[in-house]
Amino acid sequence: ATLYNHFKSKEDLCVSYLKYMNSNFLSNIKAYCTSKPRGKSQILAIFDFLKEFFVDKGFNGCWCIKTVAEIPRENILVRNEIQNQKKEFIRIISKLVKANIASKTELSYNSIAKQIYLLYEGAVGESHLLQEEWPITEAKRMCSKLI
Repeated sequence: ATLYNHFKSKEDLCVSYLKYMNSNFLSNIKAYCTSKPRGKSQILAIFDFLKEFFVDKGFNGCWCIKTVAEIPRENILVRNEIQNQKKEFIRIISKLVKANIASKTELSYNSIAKQIYLLYEGAVGESHLLQEEWPITEAKRMCSKLI
């Protein structure tokens, strides 16, 4: 009952949780990546960040996937929030790619960013499922070849 004093509905609670988690994640990953030397190391730092996140006792996989698995398919409000957060993460990756890889077209920057995003998301899911670091290590290795 206390929760409903602060949130009108379960949807509002979910959206607030998602926004809180995403805000912390985005600011932390941006700061982490940009603290690395310019060049490919800033891009590959995405996976170093994930490895540090994975070994943290609070790591429990992707909060977006866990949330979307618990809501009805027709819940557009929560689903849109998750989709917007994922798109924002792709934009951040794209900015890292543009800032650190020369002579690519806008289309290729976006394509590379989406591929890195898929590698990251796959590594999150599989490292959580298997409770092992190797999916992160292999995703980083694949990313290195990509860039």
